[in-house]
Amino acid sequence: MLFKSLEFKLINGQKVKITDIPVLEEDNKYRFMLQIRLQKFLSTIYSQKQPKSIYSFKDYLKKVLKWPDYEALFGATILKYNA
Repeated sequence: MLFKSLEFKLINGQKVKITDIPVLEEDNKYRFMLQIRLQKFLSTIYSQKQPKSIYSFKDYLKKVLKWPDYEALFGATILKYNA
């Protein structure tokens, strides 16, 4: 799976970086849900008085998504015979 990061400046000039944003195909059923979650995550960062400089979107999703959805997104493919 490919991941991207987003870096921007707040009004006060502080740089904020969000890492581990998954890149999904257009026909993926989780794409819309991830877009909405990312928008909500960005709005919570904007509303904080003193945000951190680096956030992980993957860790945020681990907290807010139900486990079957999280596992469907990030679940590692188990290779047969350790190939």
